This record gives sequence, C-alpha cells and structure tokens, in this order.
Amino acid sequence: MGDIYKTVSCQFYDELEALAVKKIKSKILYMDNENEKSVEDIIIDFKTKNKEEFLILSDGTQIRLDKILKINEINLSNNKC
Repeated sequence: MGDIYKTVSCQFYDELEALAVKKIKSKILYMDNENEKSVEDIIIDFKTKNKEEFLILSDGTQIRLDKILKINEINLSNNKC
C-alpha cells in the first residue's frame, strides 16, 4: 500500500477538537482516493484504527485526518508533523 498515514500536528488536532467540543458545523475539504470532496457537518468524535487517526461526523462519515485539505476555509494541507 502506498498510502502511508502522515501524523498531523498537535495544533491541527487541537483545532479539530475545539470544533468538536463547541459543536461547530464545519465545511471540510478532503481527499477521498484521488478525488477532492467537500462536506459540511459537525465533528462528533475521533478514533484511531491501525495507527491512523479519523474524525467522525454526525452523519457517520469518517475522514482520515491527514486527508483534510481545508476546514472552514483554513488551509491545513501543510499542517503535518
């Protein structure tokens, strides 16, 4: 597999946690395979699976954290450790 998880920065993770705690509806732009996707929803939880971190939206969508490009118009694509 050529899709190795890239750990996200603590600052980025803190931003995501703040959005989840405050239940702020967020517009998230992320990569799904080779396609950019956009979703607007509330982050309700986080999980780790096979050493990869995911956020979980209220509709059940799971997004791997290192696939997020922007959240609420803030560019996060360079926010990696």
